[in-house]
Amino acid sequence: MNSVVIAIIGLGAMALGWFVYSRFIATRIYRLDPNFVTPAHEFEDGIDFVPTNKYVLWGHHFTSVAGAAPIVGPAIAVIWGWGPAFLWVTLGTIFFAGVHDFGALWASVRNKGISIGALSEQILGARARSMFMLVMFLVLLMVNAAFAVVISGLLIQFPTSVIPVWAAIAVALGIGQLLYRTNMGLLWPSIIGVVLLYAALLLGQYVPLALPETIFGLSDNVVWVLILFAYAGIASVLPVWMLLQPRDYINGLQLFIALGAIYLAVFVAAPDVVTPFYNENVPEGTPAIVPLLFVTIACGAISGFHGLVASGTSSKQLDKETDARFVGYFGAVGEGMLSLATIICATAGFATLAEWEGVYSRFGAGGVGAFVNGGGRILEDGLGISAGFAATMLTVTAALFAGTTMDTGLRLQRYVVAEVGNITGIKLLQTPWLATLVALGFCLAIAFGAGSDGSGGMIIWPLFGTSNQLLASLTLLIITVILARQGRSTLYTLLPMIFVLFMTLIALAIQIGGFYAQGNWVLTIMALAILGAALLVIVTAVQVLRATGFRLIVRDTDVHGQISR
Repeated sequence: MNSVVIAIIGLGAMALGWFVYSRFIATRIYRLDPNFVTPAHEFEDGIDFVPTNKYVLWGHHFTSVAGAAPIVGPAIAVIWGWGPAFLWVTLGTIFFAGVHDFGALWASVRNKGISIGALSEQILGARARSMFMLVMFLVLLMVNAAFAVVISGLLIQFPTSVIPVWAAIAVALGIGQLLYRTNMGLLWPSIIGVVLLYAALLLGQYVPLALPETIFGLSDNVVWVLILFAYAGIASVLPVWMLLQPRDYINGLQLFIALGAIYLAVFVAAPDVVTPFYNENVPEGTPAIVPLLFVTIACGAISGFHGLVASGTSSKQLDKETDARFVGYFGAVGEGMLSLATIICATAGFATLAEWEGVYSRFGAGGVGAFVNGGGRILEDGLGISAGFAATMLTVTAALFAGTTMDTGLRLQRYVVAEVGNITGIKLLQTPWLATLVALGFCLAIAFGAGSDGSGGMIIWPLFGTSNQLLASLTLLIITVILARQGRSTLYTLLPMIFVLFMTLIALAIQIGGFYAQGNWVLTIMALAILGAALLVIVTAVQVLRATGFRLIVRDTDVHGQISR
């Protein structure tokens, strides 16, 4: 199969999803109201609640939810062949991720910008809320602790990426000032920001930076992890307009330029995919494709973390409710395009099948390395970009995405801590700086308590895929209950929820069995706790749905407003 065919089919299907399916969901299911007063206006405080241009907010939302996951997941999953990964990413983007992300954003905006976890109390009650927030907190903990290790590894492995990664922060601070202090339009700050980012990329090529192997007895990996957590902590309490929004926006522009270059190179070079559609010659120890495909590829198909971002930060910045379609659904499309590009890079960026099999010699191989090296080869063959610069560009893209996810993830953890403080009546926990320190304390405890080199987050990372997908299914469940209570059709959220939930529960059961057989009691207990919390939320939701006289497809009514109990 030629990669051009895959690109055309995938991009064409996602375009249909955006122009047709998302419009149907917006007008017939969520029924967006241009006159609805969003929380960004109702509670505007200049810190978290800030009415934001939809293009800037899209940049924040898209880069926050993307991280490294839409690269890592598909680049690992192609071990089963390019076909299953391609189908799950394409169909998942259109019918799963778009509806999920869009729905979480809409539900939060309709209810004063509260998180999906807090919203679960209004829908399901206090006990279900506690269980929901437990799953939320654990997912955020895994993301923050693991992504610090991922970024640290990239900075050490590719010293040419150090200058551009940190220069992006200075560029973002400048753009924030231009947009909000001078009221300048988007055009010139966007052009200036992109030029400076790519100038930093060129500078990084000529001035690679690397930390000494040890600093005051600490390894370079430990120092980078500490620096990253310190940065994320500061970024999470700054006003969103100052750093979070402009950093994510300019990163989004940089990514779309990189994506445009990759797809252009694909169309010019037209490399053949060396991987079979379905790979029957998988390495020994590779798990069964069902259900593992559906938890290996999360971001890029559907991810519970997206619901946390949509209802945690994005809903507090939405200027008009009608912007939710662009921010939520098109944000999912952008991530789907990145995952599709990753599949092509990890299957068509190799000269032969033998070379590809040499890289994919075991399950879990490939990952960011396959994306960077395969994508670099395609860019070199198609556009004549040097392999070194192409590798730096793609590495910086992955590192910047992971960094923006850490920024947002720690801010979301701060929100969760503050919500716990509100529930328990502990006012100190509602203080932004203290809530951030508590969140950082948990991250550092995992990072260094389970691994002296700061890599402890990777120990619990095996639980991320299943926990993340459970969270996605529970978020769809909450949205389904909201729609049922308002007398609207539930078909378009319920069916994706059932599919993801079924696959994830099977995968989690397999994982628990594996952890138990290995004698890994930490992961066994954590997995059982997550499973128990999810089942409690599901049982409660079923009871609530039965009380509403729930039917799979209900006759639409013309109801707007907040959820009535």
